[in-house]
Amino acid sequence: MKFIPSLDKNFYPLVVALEEYEEKVKSIKEKDELIICVERNNGYNFIYKNFIFTDNTGHDNETFVLFERILKTILYLAGGYKIIISGSKQFYNNIKETYSLTGKRKFDVEFMEQVYEEKFEVLYEEDSSKLVLKEEIIQINNDLSGNRIGFDAGGSDRKVSALVDGKCIFSEETVWNPKTNSDPQYHYNGILESMKKAASYMNNKVDAIGVSSAGIYINNRTMMASLFLQVGKEDFQKTVKNIYIDVAKEFGDVPLVVANDGDVAALAGAKSLNDTGVLGIAMGTSEAVGYVDLNGNIKGWLNELAFVPVDLNENSLIDEWSGDVGCGVKYFSQDSVIKLAENNGFKFDEGLTPAQKLKVIQKLNEENDTFANEIFENIGVYLAYALSYYSKFYDLKHVLLLGRVVSGKGGNTILDICRSILPEINFELTNLVVELPDEKTRRVGQSEAAAMLPSL
Repeated sequence: MKFIPSLDKNFYPLVVALEEYEEKVKSIKEKDELIICVERNNGYNFIYKNFIFTDNTGHDNETFVLFERILKTILYLAGGYKIIISGSKQFYNNIKETYSLTGKRKFDVEFMEQVYEEKFEVLYEEDSSKLVLKEEIIQINNDLSGNRIGFDAGGSDRKVSALVDGKCIFSEETVWNPKTNSDPQYHYNGILESMKKAASYMNNKVDAIGVSSAGIYINNRTMMASLFLQVGKEDFQKTVKNIYIDVAKEFGDVPLVVANDGDVAALAGAKSLNDTGVLGIAMGTSEAVGYVDLNGNIKGWLNELAFVPVDLNENSLIDEWSGDVGCGVKYFSQDSVIKLAENNGFKFDEGLTPAQKLKVIQKLNEENDTFANEIFENIGVYLAYALSYYSKFYDLKHVLLLGRVVSGKGGNTILDICRSILPEINFELTNLVVELPDEKTRRVGQSEAAAMLPSL
């Protein structure tokens, strides 16, 4: 390991552990191929293959510890409710026990069951040739003809745009409070009001609607979203589940595409950069991620990298929601700044919120405090190793860093450290462009980008 975070010396990057394991396996003659297939809605899947030590040769625990982390990565990166293992019965048996309602990963099982509304399964397949890749591709339009509404639902404001043949003729931002409102009619009325206003600028003729919204959406249905945090279960099922589908019906039988706001942010970045292979990482309350592939499309993946492990140190900070350790949320959000400060003796005033604690460190950093600067340097080290790991699953040309953690001087420090060490960590990423959004990128609103989603 070439670079050790000065404030977190027990950090053991998952990518380093993987590369060390792969080197050991290369040196032996007898090895087996492990295949992990994670399947989600409509049979779409993600397939991962790697060589491992043969079962019962003294390496079973080492294999399980590492590849369970990789399996969890795939689960939250692509999403799925069915795990299919081929090539190692021992690994399959351990995973089947672990990913069950009585196992260590009970949270993940219940999470995926809620998202996909299917029973979670772990299966074994003797014939690996039966595991065939089936990808979901959501093609993005270069043809933006017609009258389109683009809508972006944020936690503090909602934005809508009206586009005619690709030209934005109207855009408006409206303050709202979706996270604190339990009445689903409040959300419905707010969304409809914005869309109707956009439609009025197109003589109420709407050809397509694209939506960018925080949360998880499957087939345009709301499966999980913090925007509707206060809405009760019954109202969620009755009104929120199909809220965008029902609003769209108010405009007739028009094409509708609802996508996670992270993917749409990456799409906006790709449009501004005029390139593809873009991973957007927003470091704020959590780690929010979106991805546009090398063909300029989005893939229907969850991209919930806040839950994806990046650190194999079993004593690393616990994610309070999932109960797991080493996950991205504790490395690429305001939690990371607070963790590095408090674990190294810094005392915050009583009663401060996490956002206020972040501001304390950022203020010290702006005043050239060396400890505060060191915190952002450490996050830069975290990021370089994480990008090397993420590149095992994403084809990358650009990484855009967004969110309050990378605002101000600290963001430049994170960026500088990451850029400087990334080629030494992974020479294949020498040409990867890691950057903060420029003004051009910021000007392409997510509501405008959302309008690109539907095909006519």
